[in-house]
Amino acid sequence: MSSEQGNEDFRNRHSTVTEKGKRKWVYALKPKGKFYQYRTWLSYFYLILFFALPFIKVDGSPMFQFNFPEGEFTFFGQLFTPQDFIMFGIGMLIAVLFVIIFTLIYGRVFCGWVCPQTIFMEMVFRKIEYLIEGDANKQRLNDRKDWTTEIYIRKAIKHFVFLVISFLISNTFLAYIIGVDELFKIMREPVSEHIVGFVAIFFFTLVFYAVYAFIREIVCTVVCPYGRLQGVLLDKNSILVAYNYLRGEPRDKKNAAHTGDCIDCKMCVNVCPTNIDIRNGTQLECINCTACIDACNMMMEKVGKAPDLITYASENGIASGKKFEFTYRIKSYTAVLGVLIVLLGILIATRTTFDATIMRVPGQTIQENADGTISNLYRIKVTNKSNKALPYHLEAADPTVKLERIGLPLDSLKGRQLTEETFFIKVKPSDVHKRKVKYEINLMSGDKVMATKNATFISEF
Repeated sequence: MSSEQGNEDFRNRHSTVTEKGKRKWVYALKPKGKFYQYRTWLSYFYLILFFALPFIKVDGSPMFQFNFPEGEFTFFGQLFTPQDFIMFGIGMLIAVLFVIIFTLIYGRVFCGWVCPQTIFMEMVFRKIEYLIEGDANKQRLNDRKDWTTEIYIRKAIKHFVFLVISFLISNTFLAYIIGVDELFKIMREPVSEHIVGFVAIFFFTLVFYAVYAFIREIVCTVVCPYGRLQGVLLDKNSILVAYNYLRGEPRDKKNAAHTGDCIDCKMCVNVCPTNIDIRNGTQLECINCTACIDACNMMMEKVGKAPDLITYASENGIASGKKFEFTYRIKSYTAVLGVLIVLLGILIATRTTFDATIMRVPGQTIQENADGTISNLYRIKVTNKSNKALPYHLEAADPTVKLERIGLPLDSLKGRQLTEETFFIKVKPSDVHKRKVKYEINLMSGDKVMATKNATFISEF
């Protein structure tokens, strides 16, 4: 173990806070290497996907939409409503278990490679900052001296560009909630007709601007709950970005004959977006972005030493030299996850386009009719989950049961709308042999049965 790892003092302070409690601004050097290149390509793909998805429609429905105000969610063009709460519950359990298993095996790699915060910060805003203000060393020097007119202009341009990009992100974010059609209406029509929409765009623009211009890595180290969960989910078998102290230590520059491979250049610290020293061991602030791996490999190549002094490995793997093994805990979580995925798949496969709730009208008793039948009064609330109008009518599965609809009967259902109607179930008293009888009611679209619901009929038997 290195001398730094043996000294736990680094765990008692935050990597971006000084001893006086002030913010330590991170001037992260731009990394160069294969991992950074891979992350760049993936980020371009994610960014194209993020900005394009709201405009992609499937059969008139958006590919993805999260309409929280109305409780409607669209995945791959399929509408899900509050009636699908069982699927939502299972979906949330799958998401939580996936995070647990993924973190147990691969650590916080999601944060460095997929998280939108990291993608926008490191691959968009940080690159714009490099382009306008120069590299990290130039930014540090400029901020320490009196600002010139050129520096003020560069700062102003940078923050203006940050605001514009934050505005674009805000509009895209809103499009995922209300849809692009509604967003275009907000853009075209007077502000007075869409006060809430304009306030939302303004608010989210300021939030995104503040996050990427000022808050930055604090989101990862303090705000994000997943970062906090890392300390609970990780164990010594989790694969993460780690420093091979057995090979790198000791760092004794005076006695070169007995030193490890680490040359103490501190490049791994200089490129870190959260300003940690990975040589101290696993830390909460590490987002597994691999910038330190690229920086260290570059320095190892320059001094003629083997690469991967910092690499993907587990703590036990470094200590013992053994490869990763699936523990009993990982296998158990994986088994439960598999069962939930299968269950969710079955629910989605058996999900119907029409969904309904049938209830007896409160306060209504059994009616005796002139034709000798008895009847109960019901109200049905039915939803067409597709995006287009479909023909609709009700039929009783039992031919001895008659349905009598009150008022103007519905003959079609508009897409993505909840509709109600009232009807009687009429049966002969001789056909009822229990006080409570369940009758199946088919929701039809033309000749096709779209769904079947039960209605409880109460008699005086």
